Amino acid sequence: MSTEGSPKAIIAALLANLGIAVTKLVAWVITGSSSMLAESIHSLADSGNQVLLLVGGKRSQRAATENHPFGFGRERYIYAFIVSIVLFTVGGLFALYEAYHKYHELELHGAESSELLDGMGWVAIVVLLVAIVLESLSFRTAIVESNKVRGQVSWKSFIRNAKAPELPVVLLEDFAALLGLVFALFGVSTALITNNGYWDVVGTVAIGLLLVSVAVVLAVETKSLLLGESAHEDHRQLIEENLVATEGGVAEVLNLRTLHVGPDEILVAAKIAVAHTESAHDVAETINAAEVRIRSAVPEAKYIFIEPDIKRPAADFSAETPSH
Repeated sequence: MSTEGSPKAIIAALLANLGIAVTKLVAWVITGSSSMLAESIHSLADSGNQVLLLVGGKRSQRAATENHPFGFGRERYIYAFIVSIVLFTVGGLFALYEAYHKYHELELHGAESSELLDGMGWVAIVVLLVAIVLESLSFRTAIVESNKVRGQVSWKSFIRNAKAPELPVVLLEDFAALLGLVFALFGVSTALITNNGYWDVVGTVAIGLLLVSVAVVLAVETKSLLLGESAHEDHRQLIEENLVATEGGVAEVLNLRTLHVGPDEILVAAKIAVAHTESAHDVAETINAAEVRIRSAVPEAKYIFIEPDIKRPAADFSAETPSH
């Protein structure tokens, strides 16, 4: 999958989150709502995460070096993994801590002692409604950009199998941000209606659990990319088909391995069978032609290593196998 459109979605999310974070912080100062503080830190964490994704994308474009002969494409995976850690700690764990802290304050002073109930709670409601609109626009941009590269696959499959981490990360972050705002709106409005500050704590807990869950999903998916994933099935099929194309001299593909060394860079290692009558010159020409066909069919195949082997008749194998 191409990474086209990723920067646009990231920048849209960054601008939205910066504006929302400042607004939420002001609302928290006025209302003292724990849900607002949790959402403020969430937006600040998301803003930092978008900066990390942009930095990772920039650093991954560095030219290959002697120590890193396959380039720095995987740096995008590293920064995406850092994003999951930030979301887990700065977003999720902080929200849960704030809920714990607010709960004990209410236990000491009573359910009606929350600053949120001192007459300025409507400010939090207005801020949350505005934030939902802005976050929805950011989420819409992420969806539009993802649709350009998603094809016909489901959203679940796109997030799980995408080799470029940026769009899935932004999609999950924006989705979590929208849900978090809904939880905060529920907590704040219910607290105001019932004059019970514990509902604000409930909203904060829901935000924390949501962010922890999303962070875990991101960490698991990014870990798989860091460990090294093979090319998509359709790419592997195209590579094999072009190895054994009729105009080539490849009798059979004995072994094929692929590995993403970056979102748009695939390493191909193959062992092919050639006729034992072919000369070294013919084998070299066969391999060169196969490489050209593969790169034409799968442009992401940047590094191709093909090892020739002799195609042996079945009789040869039976002669080497001891009888029982």
